Amino acid sequence: MSEPVRAASPARFGLTEPRSEEVLRGLGLWADRRPADGAEPVLAALARCPDPDLALRGLERLQAVADWDALSADLHSDVVVRGRLLAVLGSSTALSDFLVANPERWRSLTDEVDVTLPGEGVLRIEYRAKLLLIAANDLAHVVEPELPYVPYDTVAEQLSDLAVSALRRSLELAAEKVSGTEKCRLAVIAMGKCGANELNYVSDVDVVFVAEGDLGVATRLASSMMQIAGQSCFEVDAALRPEGKAGALVRTLDGHASYYKKWARTWEFQALLKARPVAGDAELGQSYLDVVRPYVWTAAERENFVEDVQAMRRRVEDHVPTGLAERELKLGRGGLRDVEFAVQLLQLVHGRSDEELRIQATTAALAALGKGGYVGRDDAADFGRSYRFLRTLEHRLQLQRLLRTHLFPADDDVTALRWLARSVGLAADGQRSEGQVLLAEFRKHANQVRRLHEKLFYRPLLQAVAGVPTEALRLTTKEAVARLAALGYTSPDGALRHIQALTHGMSRRARIQGALLPVLLHLFAGTPDPDGGLLAYRKVSEALAETPWYLRLLRDEGAVVERLAVLLGTSKLVPDLLVRAPEVLRLLADTEALVGRDPFTVGNPLRSAVSRHPELARAVTAARSLRRHELLRIAAADLLGLMPLETVCVSLSEVWVAVLQSALDAAVRSAGEPVAALAVIGMGRLGGRELGYGSDADVMFVCRPFEGVTDAEAATWASGIVENIRRLLGAPSQDPPLQVDADLRPEGRQGPLVRTLDSYRAYYGKWAEVWEKQALLRARCIAGDAALGEDFEALIEPLRYPAAGLDAASVREIRRIKARVDAERLPRGADPSTHTKLGRGGLADVEWTVQLLQLQHSGAVPGLRTPSTMVAMAAAVEAGLLSQEDASALTAAWNLATHARNAVTLVRGKASDQLPTSGRDLVAVASVMGYPPGGDPGEFLEEYRRTTRRARAVAERVFYGEGL
Repeated sequence: MSEPVRAASPARFGLTEPRSEEVLRGLGLWADRRPADGAEPVLAALARCPDPDLALRGLERLQAVADWDALSADLHSDVVVRGRLLAVLGSSTALSDFLVANPERWRSLTDEVDVTLPGEGVLRIEYRAKLLLIAANDLAHVVEPELPYVPYDTVAEQLSDLAVSALRRSLELAAEKVSGTEKCRLAVIAMGKCGANELNYVSDVDVVFVAEGDLGVATRLASSMMQIAGQSCFEVDAALRPEGKAGALVRTLDGHASYYKKWARTWEFQALLKARPVAGDAELGQSYLDVVRPYVWTAAERENFVEDVQAMRRRVEDHVPTGLAERELKLGRGGLRDVEFAVQLLQLVHGRSDEELRIQATTAALAALGKGGYVGRDDAADFGRSYRFLRTLEHRLQLQRLLRTHLFPADDDVTALRWLARSVGLAADGQRSEGQVLLAEFRKHANQVRRLHEKLFYRPLLQAVAGVPTEALRLTTKEAVARLAALGYTSPDGALRHIQALTHGMSRRARIQGALLPVLLHLFAGTPDPDGGLLAYRKVSEALAETPWYLRLLRDEGAVVERLAVLLGTSKLVPDLLVRAPEVLRLLADTEALVGRDPFTVGNPLRSAVSRHPELARAVTAARSLRRHELLRIAAADLLGLMPLETVCVSLSEVWVAVLQSALDAAVRSAGEPVAALAVIGMGRLGGRELGYGSDADVMFVCRPFEGVTDAEAATWASGIVENIRRLLGAPSQDPPLQVDADLRPEGRQGPLVRTLDSYRAYYGKWAEVWEKQALLRARCIAGDAALGEDFEALIEPLRYPAAGLDAASVREIRRIKARVDAERLPRGADPSTHTKLGRGGLADVEWTVQLLQLQHSGAVPGLRTPSTMVAMAAAVEAGLLSQEDASALTAAWNLATHARNAVTLVRGKASDQLPTSGRDLVAVASVMGYPPGGDPGEFLEEYRRTTRRARAVAERVFYGEGL
């Protein structure tokens, strides 16, 4: 008995439409429940098409109109026909329509790519047939991998050559229609992408006309050529001519020269970079180039040239609809224009003296810029790769319907993403679909383009300013003072002194500063404190004068300059840290590195690095140095709006924990043989992972003697360790202080610094007051012996999470203490409506409210057993102890007060709980809080007061029981 034939499905080949099997049978590609004999290569090729269903529909349509027997035979036997035809059918409905309308044209798919248009035949059909052949050759390797891959540059050149051939043929046909052509000479100058040999599949072809002789005849000839090409091939656009559409269509050589000499604007010289004679009188075309090229290569000397180019790019970007900016391949951020503008600006600046850069094509110009050292080799290679990738996507999108489009599919358009990914040869990787792989690649390339654009788009500016004579850069005149004042500098004379100090002399450093400062002056002008920013920049530059990479980094990385200006013009904390941790500057160029890793592991590298230092003093010095680095990194990311509040607080807390752990480990190592286990218990904000920039480390210390050691001996040894740690961490230095505060220990400052576990048990069992139990809510072992820490937490468990909750007397006592704190602790003269800690609806109101709920209900509600204010708040809502509305009010106030308190410390450079109510400090704090520059900072104060008023109302009701 023979084996049964195993059934197969068209779905195996990516064919999902209900009629697939029926169509395959009709084409002779499918037999009874399986592929027909010999059909596997065709079906496998279909499966590799960008859209197998679309390709199959195309074959069905061709079967009805073409010599199917011959076509089918070639599909089975000829890999070139198979690869080219199926690739076109699976990629382009427009080219499929062309093949159906011209069914014999499939036979030309085996031809070599020759873009010369024949002198006979209908121009429109012949042009489309050549376009078909280019596309088929471009796409074939996707369907049949053994066929050669055609690089983007080759495809773009073929498309450009085809356009040139069409222009020439159109001009020939026009000459047959227009009488008197012998009375004039006409040259057609290709501009834009056609001039640069980098044309798309679907694009206008930009041209300029130059003529001698009878201009009337030349104009009719040019108009007729444009009309013929427009009807048959593509739109011909002459808007780049002098005066644009308002100007004469055809000008003489002298007319062009006169215009470019007197009237041309910056963008017109940029456009002339691509000019190339392509049709008509070749000698006249060359003469045109000879006339305009000197203007192109001196354009960078024009006043405000670089600023004009940059402003033009911003205008282009601003015209992209907001919702489409991230998907616009051509005009959006990280799009093709970012590459082209940057490359053209570099060419126009450096090409004045280096003729190697006088190249039309973007990719060739990039290679020349890299070779010449004007752009880093890696940057040039990355820019080129990303540009080619984005242009290839553009080609595929336009091929679908032969429509001019530059819009990348939406993230949720799975079908379009899958088609586009397959059309460029991307495949699923086992974890992600084809579309997801494409999205990742697209974002990677777009982000890389934007980063390099921002980096390189400033380099020409710096080089151009550096090339201006020194006399023209001296900002010592009354005009310079007025200019600085207009930019927002309150002390322009002082600003001039800083500039003179930075640019004094003839050193290379002074020249680079002279190039940087025009950029920085404008950037500082957009910050809350331009004068302070410039002064800080001078101090940092003087401190880092011998750091070789400092100015090079600022010169080469536009993003670093921009971000540094924001930091220095906003914060007084950053400059001092930056002088002592300059390596963080490099992170400003890399957002991912600046934001850093998981905040809960941020301290791991610090602990690892410090552990390599055997001596206590050196270990603590290393810990402080690494803390400085992390503090600056966190502050920079925070000020730039790159790090959410929770991440800031957790990161600052974990850095403190790492410092304490490292210092403790080093102190124990240096003390010889240990006699006890020692653990550090984090309290307050440290315990809750809620530290701010100005927070001390509230801690308690617990020890447990080893066998044979008395409690007194253990406590004495542990106290020596702790005193060493506190002394070394708190020693005066230029860094922010590291105060280890142990005042929350039993008996406060009067009690021993370290107690044994048994001593804590005895004290809490006999003397613990309700406020101490409240303080223990945030207790968490953060360093030292983990087992001892767990035992301590187990010891205090019934104290902070009482099974029976709180009696009425304890509740009254907590309320009494809170009322006393409100009355006595608020500093004299402080405004209770803007004091972030003790003010109405501030941190204390929110935290005491949550802590009272924890003490009352944590015995019955396990979710309340946490040192985190926000986690406890959420648990209270879940348990029905707090309404969602009340929790939202408290959460908003706590987050706002915490963020504002951090902002004040960043702005002023020292810890403060009081918000500024006027002046530059208020403007800076509002800026850190996300309010737009130039707005009314009073809006921030109003929001703060409004938010905290709501929280205060909740605290009075929930904490004090008012209105219940």
